[in-house]
Amino acid sequence: MGEPSQYHLPVLLQEVITQLQIRPDGVYVDATFGGGGHSRAILEHLNENGQLIVFDQDEDAYKNRIDDPRVTFVQHNFRHMQRFLKLYKTAPVDGILADLGVSSWQFDTAERGFSTRFEGALDMRMDQRATLTAAQLLQTYSEHQLHLMFQDYGEVTNAKTLAKTIVQQRKARPMRTINEFKSVIQPIVKGNPQKYLAQVFQALRIAVNDELGALKDLLVQSAEILKPGGKLAIITFHSLEDRLVKNFMKAGQFEIQDDQYSFETPAKLFRLITKKPVTASEEELKRNTRSRSAKLRVAEKI
Repeated sequence: MGEPSQYHLPVLLQEVITQLQIRPDGVYVDATFGGGGHSRAILEHLNENGQLIVFDQDEDAYKNRIDDPRVTFVQHNFRHMQRFLKLYKTAPVDGILADLGVSSWQFDTAERGFSTRFEGALDMRMDQRATLTAAQLLQTYSEHQLHLMFQDYGEVTNAKTLAKTIVQQRKARPMRTINEFKSVIQPIVKGNPQKYLAQVFQALRIAVNDELGALKDLLVQSAEILKPGGKLAIITFHSLEDRLVKNFMKAGQFEIQDDQYSFETPAKLFRLITKKPVTASEEELKRNTRSRSAKLRVAEKI
């Protein structure tokens, strides 16, 4: 079992604990267990009657599990949260935390295929039981699907050219590994190559794991699972996630319609606790560079 500190430094740890206002006998959900850093901190604030239900679909995260009778580990994607909380008869809950960052461990393990820095299979599955890998996606998506994926999920400047290049090349040139894929797209890389590849890889990872679909499921379910006064705390790492979280907390929907003729406004589900997202302190940025893009938003169920 790897040391949690090697696995993943929990971002905005103190801020999360402060904002959750943990009740000692409360029931809490850590939707993204990872190295267990946030979970351990929550447990310190719970008494023997408190409960913590943690979710993580990643086999490696399961190795970090905490041996504590108050903790229930669910080895599934957090999009199934409601189902499992019903199964364990633990709903409604006092607080839900989700840290949507890919763990340092996943980035630093070459064979997982998340990082542009290492050679390895083009995999990117968070859940090793899932069937679709990044390599298969590149082989099977249509040019139009690839174009939209790179444009919407990666905000890649030449998404159309990139999609076209992949489709033209994929019959003749294999793209099973990171280096094979990089060599196929190398001639059309624009701007800073590191930034460009990071955006391309982000788009692939989001698509392979249906990350935005899972986040929407989590948000909708959280409104049903939380007790009135319960806290929802979400840490995002890019604007696509942050926009969904912000809109949902504010208005109970994912796209805010700016239509002055519409008389229907959905019922407010949450009261915002953080008017602006909470970001990492100078001290944390020095300690953990990956915290620089982290944004924490917190809301209270009405």
